[in-house]
Amino acid sequence: MTSVKKRIAAVLAAGASVAGLAVVAAPAASAAPTAAAASYNGACGSGYTVVNSAAVGTSGTIFLTYSSATGDNCVVTVRNAPGATINMYAGIAIHNGLIKYDNGQYTTYAGPVYLSAAGKCVDWIGVIGSDSGGKNGTNCG
Repeated sequence: MTSVKKRIAAVLAAGASVAGLAVVAAPAASAAPTAAAASYNGACGSGYTVVNSAAVGTSGTIFLTYSSATGDNCVVTVRNAPGATINMYAGIAIHNGLIKYDNGQYTTYAGPVYLSAAGKCVDWIGVIGSDSGGKNGTNCG
């Protein structure tokens, strides 16, 4: 089982549901300087605009995008600064539904992950190393 799957399993075992993929905060680091916040990289393709985002600890940002033409959402987890490969994860689910995800060893970003969710709320999570972030039951519409 990968470390991300273990962490998600631990969150679920702690009482969260798949839809509640609770954001697990990493312990606060000492006053180490942080890199500039990540920017959306356009990985979802043309026609997708950023509709929400969340910090992934101090390591990066997860971006939720939407295409009004297709009704599809897309998530991408982007590091603040590219570097050596690290475990990264981008996941999205219709609220209380099964999650679609991309998980692997990446230098810059994980994703894109697409989900048809027109008219529905979504849960989305990003992981970079030991940092995680995201939101549950958002962008309903």
